[in-house]
Amino acid sequence: MINGVLLDLAGVIYDGEVAVPGATEAVRRLRDAGLPIRFVSNTTRSTKPAVLDRLTRLGLSVAPDEVFTPAEAARQWLAEHGRSPHLLVHPNLVQEFDDLTRRLPKAVVVGDAGEAFDYRALNAAFRELIAGAELLALAPNRTFKDSDGKLSLDAGAFVTGLEFASQKSAIVLGKPSQPFFRSALATINCPDAQAVMVGDDAETDVAGALQAGLAQALLVRTGKYREGDEKRFEPTPTATVRDISEAVDWIIDARKR
Repeated sequence: MINGVLLDLAGVIYDGEVAVPGATEAVRRLRDAGLPIRFVSNTTRSTKPAVLDRLTRLGLSVAPDEVFTPAEAARQWLAEHGRSPHLLVHPNLVQEFDDLTRRLPKAVVVGDAGEAFDYRALNAAFRELIAGAELLALAPNRTFKDSDGKLSLDAGAFVTGLEFASQKSAIVLGKPSQPFFRSALATINCPDAQAVMVGDDAETDVAGALQAGLAQALLVRTGKYREGDEKRFEPTPTATVRDISEAVDWIIDARKR
């Protein structure tokens, strides 16, 4: 039985500033079927209000509590552990942390900083880590689909470099972190075994969801998907489908079985 759906955003619902063909209608069909939805994104270049604004411009009506981002998880972690952020993130995301105190012990927060990943910034983060700061990875993704349609390095490579240099292990806050998936499902009272994840990243979206205990995870051939991705990571997808429209067909059919 499927009683909840988690959807990735970039590569599944939209591609840059354009909706994936059929995505708006696919989300409407899930709602019409009475399935609660949560959007779980590893985006670390945009604030949550910016993500919501993009969805609105694409014709999707999405409430703030339906969207889960790693920056939100980081803020919660910092508050719970009495830490202040040393940021190594994209300039667009800095405002998410503007209101947090800087007087507490530090945690280095790493996201996709883009061009801000230079030696000076990385070395400053490294020095905080060897001085006692924790290492928080907003997301460990290897790649993302860039505006030119090609794959570019994501934050994962830089997180791994800081782990190697500092001999510290990162605390991952976005996908594939089990608490990230489960916090989204908790808001719709959906057990792991009754949930399905739809994503374009075979590692963090699909294998991550299955490792977290979700019953099923579908890989779409849009976004960052490349031929053979469905065989690269374990566990492998429950199914590999053309796009979000075909994923919704699969989910609705599965509920009838």
